[in-house]
Amino acid sequence: MQPKSSPYSLIEGGVCAAAGFLANAVSCGIKDPAKPRLDLALIFSSGPCETAAAFTTNKVKAAPVRLCQAHLRRGDVRAVIVNSGNANACTGPVGMQDAKHMADLTARQLGLRPSQVLVGSTGIIGVPMPMARIAPKIPDLVKGLSRDNPDDASRAIMTSDTRPKSIAIEVPIGNHTIRIGGIAKGAGMISPSMGTMLCYITTDCALSAPLLKSCVSDCVQNSFNRITIDGDTSTNDTVVVMASGCAGNRRITSTGQQYESFRAALEWLMLQLARMIVADGERVTKFVEIQVKGAATHMDARKVAETVANSLLVKCSWNGGDPNWGRVMHAIGYSRARIQEELIEIYFDGHIATRNGIAAGTPIELLRSAVAKPEFCVTIDLNLGEASYTVYTSDLSQEYVDFNRTEYAAPTKAS
Repeated sequence: MQPKSSPYSLIEGGVCAAAGFLANAVSCGIKDPAKPRLDLALIFSSGPCETAAAFTTNKVKAAPVRLCQAHLRRGDVRAVIVNSGNANACTGPVGMQDAKHMADLTARQLGLRPSQVLVGSTGIIGVPMPMARIAPKIPDLVKGLSRDNPDDASRAIMTSDTRPKSIAIEVPIGNHTIRIGGIAKGAGMISPSMGTMLCYITTDCALSAPLLKSCVSDCVQNSFNRITIDGDTSTNDTVVVMASGCAGNRRITSTGQQYESFRAALEWLMLQLARMIVADGERVTKFVEIQVKGAATHMDARKVAETVANSLLVKCSWNGGDPNWGRVMHAIGYSRARIQEELIEIYFDGHIATRNGIAAGTPIELLRSAVAKPEFCVTIDLNLGEASYTVYTSDLSQEYVDFNRTEYAAPTKAS
């Protein structure tokens, strides 16, 4: 899903669009040696850069997540190595050793300290990393670093994704033009409590580390934390933003117009990647925006939006093209938000289905035509206040169930 319109200039290049960054990807046969595909990517800053990140709040965290958190505390991160096909989660002390080994090998090839390298992994949980297939490919991965094939990196981090997710923009900051580019992966196990499955963003904007950290935290809340496909929060969720400072702008060290311009652009780019993830959900057929307004508090609006977005009954009705406002209403009722049933209004793509908590009398054919579309909006007005909240979600299909029935067997056999 590409943006229908953009307040910024869309450019090519993905994570290599910003000055100072190189990338590459190779095939290791991580998930299945008999079916080789790009599955190991590297993003590298050729000079010093500032780095900020957000990670899963799941109490079960993959080894790469814990390693990244430790390396970020030391600062001066310059590279990220990422694999697909294996999450390196729930793999015990050996898993942490493998994550460290990936960082060590990459650092050695790049002439860096191990703490300057972050590691990302995505794929099946509980299966040991096939380091015998990964380690020999790292020299080639480093040797092939360039700005020529940025799409390779976005393809290498895919798992159940059907298409790569990449975007880059140019943004005027003062008298300079800065660039922001990003790649993401995610299709299932999406209900982030920080970010998405994996997302890597680069920018050549010059700004201080504290401001970058604050900016990333705020932008994640308004983008990746607004999406859900199946209500599951992964063990590996990661968002990393690296800033090379190569754009030549005066370093942003305080909040103000230039900081707000950068923050708005970063949030917009994150939101586009987040929307791409929902649109590419595992075997989904609908992209649904849920807008809750008129809530007494921000938290009430969020509770209603997220509860409706994660209701399996609601999602199944969308899959069938059924404008079942009763299911939406019952989800609102158990959301634990402050509501008054007789005040609630529900709209499907602007057509009112519920007024004063009961059927509004809109012709069913009109409501069906709204939810039959591959993309539509559900608006819920609680009529209790001024607070609002938006969530992006999808339907739930029989194909989703079929796809997720046997994930563990094949990779386990291959390993």
